[in-house]
Amino acid sequence: MSVKTGYKVTALLGAALLLTACASKEERAGVTQQSSGDGWSAGMPVVKVGLIGPMTGPFAVAGISMENSVKVEIDRLNAAGGLGGAKLELVVRDSGLDPAKAVQAANEFSGDASVGLVVGPALTAFYNAAKGGFESSKKINCQPMVATGSFADLKYGFRAQDPTSLDVAKMIDHLKNQGVTSIGVVYEGDDAGKNTADEVKAKAEAAGLAWKGFEATRPDDQSHRPYIDKLKDAGAIWISNSSSGAKTMAAANEAGYKGLILGGSGVRNISFVEAAGDAADGTLFTATYYPYPSRDGRDAWKPGYRQHIEEIEKRFGKNTGPKTGAESPKAAEIAADCVFAYTQAAEQAESLDPDAVAAALEKIDIPDTETPSGNSIKIDEHEFFGLDDIHVYQWKKDDKGWHTVEVKD
Repeated sequence: MSVKTGYKVTALLGAALLLTACASKEERAGVTQQSSGDGWSAGMPVVKVGLIGPMTGPFAVAGISMENSVKVEIDRLNAAGGLGGAKLELVVRDSGLDPAKAVQAANEFSGDASVGLVVGPALTAFYNAAKGGFESSKKINCQPMVATGSFADLKYGFRAQDPTSLDVAKMIDHLKNQGVTSIGVVYEGDDAGKNTADEVKAKAEAAGLAWKGFEATRPDDQSHRPYIDKLKDAGAIWISNSSSGAKTMAAANEAGYKGLILGGSGVRNISFVEAAGDAADGTLFTATYYPYPSRDGRDAWKPGYRQHIEEIEKRFGKNTGPKTGAESPKAAEIAADCVFAYTQAAEQAESLDPDAVAAALEKIDIPDTETPSGNSIKIDEHEFFGLDDIHVYQWKKDDKGWHTVEVKD
């Protein structure tokens, strides 16, 4: 496996996820596995995994996808014997996009000794409000939907998402190789938008691309055409990972914009295609491994990813856009990675002690063929993924419908 490039992280928000590795626990490379019969014991009958996410409201699809993937991974692990003789049990709390609820749930799990791992709370602002409590209570936590800020100074917090800094670095490198000479950003004027614009500006200028500016959108915008008009001379425009990015796609199509429309991992969500329609055709996005909507046969998929996705489809089905027919799994595979990596570290440490598990996580090295997400996990500065795990994809529409292709230089 290639060595990952380390980056300090200041980034975005993101989305999307998936699960299950097909090899047995004893086959996981780089981790010494022992069952309870081999001698170590969790010391309790049940180890809880706490999940905090938006199970209701406009982001419920993300929370439910995380819950689906974590359920599938927990069931797989329990069928294989559990963790140190204990069964894993999922406990879910709905943040409802309310930061107070998210912090309340984080405090509840922090004070519960039976909770070994907390996944969430989703969204950067919510995690920033909760992470101090996790650190003081020594609660191992893993974050698949936190894209901004650095995890390097945390002891018990780990990120299982591609941060904006890596997404931007990958895309800027691709643009430079394609001869693109300038770029601008159209994004909400909040912290996520400002941080994304700062990342794009810094990395673009370092690569020799001209910076065309940041156009901050408003929630009450009926159209993003004025923003596109201001950036019409840019060779590329980076759009928001939220639903407003679809407005930018549509405005670019209306204006006859000739440059590239691109964004981070959130753009892989079929809601963009649903909202933008044909205007989404050709849009580029960066993401961790995501072959699902491609035309490649499933035999080409990495085995852990394939097993996870097919179990998700069997149990929960898939999302299908009513207008476009675009499809996506009802999964959040990187949330499943959190559970997988935690149990691997606990098995290696032969302990649930948070200091021992955190130390084991920092040394873990899992091949991409075995993880639920299809990404390797080799943690650097408490980041699960590195630059080698980021890919550039493009949305395409043809007579057979919507799909993605991986774009390689």
